[in-house]
Amino acid sequence: MIRDKTQEDEVPITELVRVYVPATLPMLAALRKSGQLGEGAMVAHAVTPALREWYAEGDEEELEYVAFTRAAQGALQLLRHDASAPRRRVVVSADVPAASLLREDTELGSSTVRLPQPVMLKDLASIHVDGTDAAESVAAAADVVEEALAGDPDAQFTVDSAEDHELEWYAVSELDELL
Repeated sequence: MIRDKTQEDEVPITELVRVYVPATLPMLAALRKSGQLGEGAMVAHAVTPALREWYAEGDEEELEYVAFTRAAQGALQLLRHDASAPRRRVVVSADVPAASLLREDTELGSSTVRLPQPVMLKDLASIHVDGTDAAESVAAAADVVEEALAGDPDAQFTVDSAEDHELEWYAVSELDELL
């Protein structure tokens, strides 16, 4: 609570946290139709205390980039399990109340959080999507992302090749044009 200098009443302030939610283009289409991303609890990435402790030298922008990159890798996992989705990673950036996050900081360096409810369209800050030129690299990476996470160096090389492609930034107002 902070005190407003013009009032004697205390004014509650809701602290928002930027989260990065892995997604696919079909998930964006469902978001446009329903006004929400997901139907229940969702895994996302954010700058967590465990991430801050692991990257003690990193500034806020660097920490956000780590969380964002992990969400992009999560999008690869979604693509692996949805063969019909276009081979383009999607990361949705949203601002949600900090108190609503369920932290899953089970290990040092983790950026994983769980959102107990879907992300509402009104909470989105931006949308990030691979350009069409990344489709071939993303398809190859989606095929081996699980192996990369398990420590296969050849698979990791393939995933790293997809990560060489920067995701393009879109305003939330561009959702219709994006789809």
